[in-house]
Amino acid sequence: MAIRVLIVEDEEQIARFVELELKHEGYVTGKAADGRTGLSMAESGEYDIVLLDIMLPELNGLEVLRRLRKTSEIPVILLTARDSVMDKVSGLDLGADDYVTKPFAIEELLARIRVALKKKGGAPKEDGTKLTWNDLTVDPAAYSVTYDGVPVELSKREFDMLALLLTNKNIVLSRDTLLQKVCGYDYVGETNVIDVYIRYLRTKIDERFGVHMIQTIRGVGYVIKDE
Repeated sequence: MAIRVLIVEDEEQIARFVELELKHEGYVTGKAADGRTGLSMAESGEYDIVLLDIMLPELNGLEVLRRLRKTSEIPVILLTARDSVMDKVSGLDLGADDYVTKPFAIEELLARIRVALKKKGGAPKEDGTKLTWNDLTVDPAAYSVTYDGVPVELSKREFDMLALLLTNKNIVLSRDTLLQKVCGYDYVGETNVIDVYIRYLRTKIDERFGVHMIQTIRGVGYVIKDE
């Protein structure tokens, strides 16, 4: 059965270009030119993946994504002219599987679609065993984090990164590895996104509880070592 791709894009020229290229590759497509229509179509269950522009009329793409994630885990790739790190982090935190910055090569977009459909998430599945460091406890089954019994609120990406570092305790993980495992990318690039998440984790854990959990290995990546 052909894979169905929903294109939510208000620039008709871009939407038409992507539509023609996807059809040439054997995909079935649908289009929406505003956020409300796109959200309704994405929630219909008729599509396998969504290509979602951020700057949309009626509802912007990030709000569409926020609402969609309440009911669906359909893969979403953001199409955006914005290229700041914080815009990308915001999209990822809301549940986007990937993002492509305009202008983009169609070959890159097709590759991202294949990866998103294959992975639908990147962090390794845990067997339910709790992960610990000092007084920190991470419970993958309950998706919870506590430090000395005090709850620590983390986003999904922050949780996945912390769990990955703890699962690989004493092993230095490069930014590229963290990017691939946590964000689902299979290529080198945009690793400054990882630095942003590490900063968030340090603010919520290291600074809050006066510890030095996540260590930077200059020029390589990050590691959590046994106490």
